[in-house]
Amino acid sequence: MKLAAVIGWPIHHSRSPKLHTHWLKRYGIPGSYVALPIRPEDLAACLPVLPKMGFTGCNLTIPHKEIVLPLLDEIDAAARAIGAVNTVMFQDGRILGTNTDVYGFSEYLRRSVPNFRADAGPIAVLGAGGASRAVLYGLAEAGAREIRVINRSAARAEALIQHFQRPGLTLHAVDDAGAQEALHGATLLVNATSLGMTGQPAHTLNLDGLAPGATVYDLVYSPLDTDLLIQARARGYRTVDGLGMLLYQAKPAFARFFGIDPEVDDDLRAAALA
Repeated sequence: MKLAAVIGWPIHHSRSPKLHTHWLKRYGIPGSYVALPIRPEDLAACLPVLPKMGFTGCNLTIPHKEIVLPLLDEIDAAARAIGAVNTVMFQDGRILGTNTDVYGFSEYLRRSVPNFRADAGPIAVLGAGGASRAVLYGLAEAGAREIRVINRSAARAEALIQHFQRPGLTLHAVDDAGAQEALHGATLLVNATSLGMTGQPAHTLNLDGLAPGATVYDLVYSPLDTDLLIQARARGYRTVDGLGMLLYQAKPAFARFFGIDPEVDDDLRAAALA
């Protein structure tokens, strides 16, 4: 029986076990996918033990995506460029890391807004954490020309944009004081923070300055319909919820863990929301 897990601290909120368990049952695979609460200071000791317990791999969520990097024997090119790993494989005594968040983000955006063009205008990204790294990489690969990173700490935003500098892409680091102005004319707004999540403060931004026909993509999926998305729809903007990114990032991870490329459909979405 194949085993896989999601590791985080805390981890009780994760919907990943629901997704992978749904697929295991659907495809008749003898296996199990569990949530493991591991403190960040214990990750170095716990990670090498997992293959000895029969695990083929694991997903990583907050706060492990960046701190895991020095614990890996090999990191693929995309994960190295992003600077964060969310999927780990155990193979032949080695610990390998990749990042499927960028696929989840980009694929769901492509399916939700088929005519979206990353080079159509400026893009605003809220947050400078691990999720923002996957977002910036995905947008840069899609041909974005200008991205404004808005974060409470300007220093953290500045460090992030330095990591993603490349020819043809203009990056700006913006603190909260300049947040409203940074939204002006943006064709895409991505929330990669926990603001708006259940139990967290809501956004206070005024969305009126976004470009006509802009898209607002909120990575938060609890609640599924956030205040940010409600405000965006009220102004006529296109909206993309955060659940789709979760579903699509799980797809390549499941294929690596269990050997089958699974389908993302309404049944999976219902399982995640159950």
